[in-house]
Amino acid sequence: MPIDTLTRRHLVAIVATAGASVLGTGLSTGAFALSAGEAEHLVISVSRDIQRVINSGKSENAIVRDFERIFMKYADIAIMAQSSLGVARRFASSSQVRNYTEAFRGYLAHKYGKRFREFVGAEIKVVKSRKTRRGYLVTTSVKMPGRPAFAVEWQVSDASGSTRAFDLIIEGISMLRLEREEIARMLDRRGGDIDRLIAHLRTAG
Repeated sequence: MPIDTLTRRHLVAIVATAGASVLGTGLSTGAFALSAGEAEHLVISVSRDIQRVINSGKSENAIVRDFERIFMKYADIAIMAQSSLGVARRFASSSQVRNYTEAFRGYLAHKYGKRFREFVGAEIKVVKSRKTRRGYLVTTSVKMPGRPAFAVEWQVSDASGSTRAFDLIIEGISMLRLEREEIARMLDRRGGDIDRLIAHLRTAG
């Protein structure tokens, strides 16, 4: 896989939360009263916060903590976690789902927060938005120093009760779908044991 492609995927995963449309998320197909302006405002806000963290000069551990706070503020972690767990969600207890959601959030923060320093000076600008079955898809232009700008799409919805992003799409690739495939491999290597998966996520990233 080309290095530029990998770098872009890392950036997508970093700039939100949360990273084609999500398959099988269980998310309601309609938003309550979400407008294009509200969806774009969320993307502008999360982009601003991410840029501030990237350019802060903080230590790696501090950046990871900040990134996890960004997840909690802007991303629909519950939807992302349940989607990433896939069919195993049907067999998980409520306590396992709760523990997995917490571990998944920390796993993403550590996994991608470590790469923050690669994107110092990146600029993210909203280009357009369009209504979808799940809310709004907001297209942004991402410009990194010395590289051509490229488009990143943010899937935003208020179906959970508040405006949140739950997926990012670049070059037709859903970051949430990539994580779902990775989690499936992790779970398979642990014989389908969700508790072992949770324990692993708490130390991974």
